[in-house]
Amino acid sequence: MVASLSLPRILRVGGGAVGALGDVVAGLGLRRPLLVTDAFLSGTGAAERLMATLRDAGLQPCLFAGTVPDPTTDSLGAGLTVLREHGADSVIGFGGGSPVDTAKALALLGVRGGRMRDYKAPHTNLGPALPVIAVPTTAGSGSEATQFTIVTDSATNEKMLCSGLAFLPVAAVVDFELTLSMPARLTADTGVDALTHAVEAYVSRRANPFSDGLALTAIRSIGRHLRRVYSDGADTEAREAMMLAATQAGIAFSNSSVALVHGMSRPIGAHFHVAHGLSNAMLFPAVTAFSVPAAESRYADCARALEAATDGDSDAVAAGKFVEALRALCVDLEVPTPQAHGIDSDEWSRLSLLMAEQALASGSPANNPVVPTVEEIQDLYEQIYA
Repeated sequence: MVASLSLPRILRVGGGAVGALGDVVAGLGLRRPLLVTDAFLSGTGAAERLMATLRDAGLQPCLFAGTVPDPTTDSLGAGLTVLREHGADSVIGFGGGSPVDTAKALALLGVRGGRMRDYKAPHTNLGPALPVIAVPTTAGSGSEATQFTIVTDSATNEKMLCSGLAFLPVAAVVDFELTLSMPARLTADTGVDALTHAVEAYVSRRANPFSDGLALTAIRSIGRHLRRVYSDGADTEAREAMMLAATQAGIAFSNSSVALVHGMSRPIGAHFHVAHGLSNAMLFPAVTAFSVPAAESRYADCARALEAATDGDSDAVAAGKFVEALRALCVDLEVPTPQAHGIDSDEWSRLSLLMAEQALASGSPANNPVVPTVEEIQDLYEQIYA
């Protein structure tokens, strides 16, 4: 098997790394970056501090703070206007997955034009696009190291997966100190997102030795640190470990793939506006139980990495322990069911067929150990509701 591997050309990782952002951008020969962020980071002054860092490096940055949670095609228009008026030669995504995903989309549309729908899977996007530099502020999406972006079609509520090297950041600045103010709920949701990335990368039909090593390392670290950082957000050792694990998991799934959890998660986010990491968590135990029979030994490896099973356990026992460990983790992190989250039962049932069709059409379920039918996906949606 020959694996095709891609990751950012430059990675700056560690506490205080964000101070080097100006040097990173200048070192790439870029001069007019557009800093893409959200209203929260703009309001706290964090975006302006980053703008000052860029100006101190002799750059001419411009700020766009209009990113919305789970970016939509409608939300991209204002950013494109600012990008073109500034004459940007690069885009910096500063924030969680949504600002980074927005930056990736703007970088492509700013050069190629057209509609985001033109670039959704199964289309592979090789460019051209403006260079993207990612500065994550959450330990979860891994988007700083992936060749994917997610944008919801405002007309259809379809959460579109767009992939290809055009979306791969040329550089990532990964500074765990930016995550210290994350609230517990966001810490939990993004942490489970990172764990899902690592597990799905490992059990995916497109897994390879390169992604395997990163995935298992990330699973082990998340297992040791996620509960710690959920209970104590000031635990800097756990924060640093989670930030690194999220990037490792991002590199892993970008060079392997995600699978059924992510395929089913995106429609939940699009139709019910559930945070991506939280919808992953809602699905994770049930989808894993569904998938285990086709990849028992791979899930057993995940269990041992998570320290939920030992080398003395058979693969069957270890895989079973892994499912139970995920259930226990979701209890400890207070993950609600869709019902407990306030989603109406009738609306959930009414949309379950459409969500199942959209999940399957995204392509991610085809990478799952068990490739499901539409009916099986509908059944899983019904299982997790209450």
